Amino acid sequence: QLQASGGGLVQAGGSLRLSCAASGRTFSSYNMGWFRQAPGKERDFVAAITWSGGTTLYADSVKGRFTISRDNAKNTVHLQMDSLKPEDTAVYYCAAAKISAIRPFDKPYEYDYWGQGTLVTVSS
Repeated sequence: QLQASGGGLVQAGGSLRLSCAASGRTFSSYNMGWFRQAPGKERDFVAAITWSGGTTLYADSVKGRFTISRDNAKNTVHLQMDSLKPEDTAVYYCAAAKISAIRPFDKPYEYDYWGQGTLVTVSS
């Protein structure tokens, strides 16, 4: 089970930190990712991290502004979002893949579990 939190309303240029808490003892072996879905649009890849935390991957639209990290001791993955833009407004979902892969996953079908989503709204 995944529980996302940390969303909210922020002005353009501001920052937010999303967290995704996972239950279960196998979290440390899962690849993790963040996706987002704006109203009327498809779910898009944002960032991903391997089970060890050694490799990360970002969508071009967030590269240099967002940072994904994980704390396996606390079963948590974070998404630090800086320099936010109005186009970052969306519901953000965390996802877990039941595999310890050496590369991060950027496709929704590669993930097995999804959190409930947390809304991020960036005002101009």
